[in-house]
This record gives sequence, structure tokens and C-alpha cells, in this order.
Amino acid sequence: MITLCMDTSQSFLVLALIQDDVLLDGIQETCWKRQSEELFPRLIQLLESHQLTSDDIDQIVITVGPGSYTGVRIAMTVAKVIAAMREIPLFTLGSLQLVAGKSPHVRVLMDARGHRAYHGIYDNGILQGNLEALDIDEIIANSSQDEFVAGDCHLIGKEDFWGNLPQNFLDLKSEWQPVEQVHLLVPEYLKSADAYLVKQK
Repeated sequence: MITLCMDTSQSFLVLALIQDDVLLDGIQETCWKRQSEELFPRLIQLLESHQLTSDDIDQIVITVGPGSYTGVRIAMTVAKVIAAMREIPLFTLGSLQLVAGKSPHVRVLMDARGHRAYHGIYDNGILQGNLEALDIDEIIANSSQDEFVAGDCHLIGKEDFWGNLPQNFLDLKSEWQPVEQVHLLVPEYLKSADAYLVKQK
């Protein structure tokens, strides 16, 4: 069973090839605003390095957001086309969930622009509470210096930490969510929902 994993929701291009329960290979490259140009060449390179083609892909996993709306749609569009044409299963993970991985307790931040961040607290890959877009000052006021933070940590004065995102795809296998109707899948985009609004004090 060959699984292709893709994430283009933030500044990285992330690709992973999983065979059953083994990570065959992965790519995690800074690729801000170039994911659409780099995805296919890097995907072909990744497959060919393992003597595989797109016909060998048995299922696909992608991140569904939140994140860069254009970015999320890049991997999603490619995945939907392949899954529909090949009639293979498609699964999703949350973009912040991927960054969290299986860490026991982690606050994940992703830049949402406008002095806001997509924010979620995860425990072993499970969201604790709500996934929100919050004002940076509010996040700083409600976080502690010694807690583990991942993602765009510079937003609150810490060093960015992204971890091994290809490995996180595999580690979170139990959290992959099947997509029942591929053509109806859309990005999870907090900016179009009430969660985008800065919480009132």
C-alpha cells in the first residue's frame, strides 16, 4: 500500500511517501509562494527515486487547512484530480494538527496575517478546545514561557519549530479522516468563519 501525503498550507512544500507503516521518503522544503511550480517536479522526482509512478499510488492524504487559502488549494486540487481519476481513497488532516504531530502537549501557531495567528492546542494529535484565529497579543497573554510551541513561534517571540512533517503524516495515521465525496472537499478556512474574528474581551 503506497500512500502519498502532501501539505502546501504554509511556507513549506511537504511530500511524503509511505509504504504500509513505513516512511519511504519525504520532502520538507521552504517554498513560499512557489508550491504550485515545485510540487509536480518534486513529486515526480520523489516517485522516480523509488521506481514508482503515479499509477502506484494507492491512497492520498492532504492537509485541509487552515493556512494560506491559495496554498491549501494547491495540494487539494492535485489530490482531488488524482483521487477522482484513479478512484482511490483520499484522507485529510488539519494543517496545525500536522505540525503538532504526536507531541503530548503543544500550542501550534501559523501566521494568519493582520497581527493574528491560527491557533490550536494539541495533545497526541488531538485538538484540545477550539481551532481559532486569534490576536497575537491575546495568545501571548494566555501562554507561558516554558510551554512547548510549534509552527510560527516568532509571532510570540520564540524560535520557529516545525519538526519532521513527513514523519508526522505517518505518526498521525490513526487521525486520517476519510473523504466520502471528493468533489465536495473544500479548504478549512477560518477567515471565512466566525472563528476568524478577533475574540472580544
